[in-house]
Amino acid sequence: MTEPRKPIEIFIDADACPVKDEVYKVAQRYGLKTWVVSNAFMMIPTSPMIVRVIVDAGPDVADDWIAERAMEGDVVITNDIPLADRALKNGAHVLAGTGKPFTPDSIGSALAHRAIMEQLRSTGEVTGGPKPFDRKDRSRFLQALDEVINRERRRRG
Repeated sequence: MTEPRKPIEIFIDADACPVKDEVYKVAQRYGLKTWVVSNAFMMIPTSPMIVRVIVDAGPDVADDWIAERAMEGDVVITNDIPLADRALKNGAHVLAGTGKPFTPDSIGSALAHRAIMEQLRSTGEVTGGPKPFDRKDRSRFLQALDEVINRERRRRG
């Protein structure tokens, strides 16, 4: 007899996540436990399926908490490329807040691009920031999250 699979869980790298409300709605629709991980208190909906986790301040503390718990088939929401890499290595699905998926095929170039941009910034180069988050990004994210969850549910049978 095979052991039952752990249910899909969602992990939000919440400190700078622009799509938390969208995640809550989708997670509620599918009945998925959602972990909201941050360095400071933030409001979350009252639900037994949504858990606030406040970690100590410091570099990568929230990332470490998520990377240690996100398993195969879980969903991680983050814009942090090193966290995305760690979660992918655990077999999790990873989406950026814009809905862009991080995949095993794309993470290498994302890490390389990040390293180049860090190098440019360290020399004083002004590289600008990301474009402003807009309604199209929100819509793209919702569609991508729904697709990832449905793909994982189909994979599990």
